[in-house]
Amino acid sequence: MSDPHGNFVWYELLTGDADAASAFYGAVIGWTASDSGQAAMDYRFFHAGDAGIAGFMPITPDMAAGGAQPSWLGYIAVDDVDASVASMVEAGATVHMPAFDLDGVGRMAMVADAQGVPFYIMRGFSDEPSVSFAADEPRVGHCAWNELSTTDPVNAVDFYTSQFGWRQEGEMDMGPLGTYQFLYHGPGMIGAIMPKMPEMPAAAWTYYFRVADIDGAASTIAAHGGTILQEPIEIPGGEYSLVAIDPAGAAFGLVGARV
Repeated sequence: MSDPHGNFVWYELLTGDADAASAFYGAVIGWTASDSGQAAMDYRFFHAGDAGIAGFMPITPDMAAGGAQPSWLGYIAVDDVDASVASMVEAGATVHMPAFDLDGVGRMAMVADAQGVPFYIMRGFSDEPSVSFAADEPRVGHCAWNELSTTDPVNAVDFYTSQFGWRQEGEMDMGPLGTYQFLYHGPGMIGAIMPKMPEMPAAAWTYYFRVADIDGAASTIAAHGGTILQEPIEIPGGEYSLVAIDPAGAAFGLVGARV
């Protein structure tokens, strides 16, 4: 990929039932699905129109034995995967999957920050830039926001800004919930860091995907076996966001207008 160091470039769902996940997210977000063509694994793609947004795959018995749970993971571009792994380990990260090459795709590794939050880093082989995260303008079906809930916001801000060249600028006081700190990369805002709420089982990234109708999406989540954790609330700019769990147990967010 030609994406700059620090860009979010891909998202990936680990799930218990790939067919059920395809039906659920197709109904809620409007994604279509296709097979990746990888003979060695059941790996599939989610698309918004012609754009590839994310991958998804069933959790294999070996993955489950290693502790894998239904979840969404993000991929962040780096200039040099091996050098970034070494830098992150020195900064307190843990390596979950050492750097490896995936034929035709890129070099990648999975790490977890010092608070145990996993994510991938990647240097893709393609010259085509990623459009998974809509950094330049709102796009329905694309990721709109990347939010980290962590047990140590101070450490997290230092870690991610130093490793990816992000900037922490501006914040919002959430009262007893703590401070919501905004993250920028290049000219645009990409997400935020906030304290982990007590009811959350663990620190985690939550990825918010854009829908055209937030209330319609909320109704569809409930009708298709999902659970809404946070009903639509108004956010700066006049849109609304919600947080939900899909039928397999993976948490995700949505952003959209009230129509």
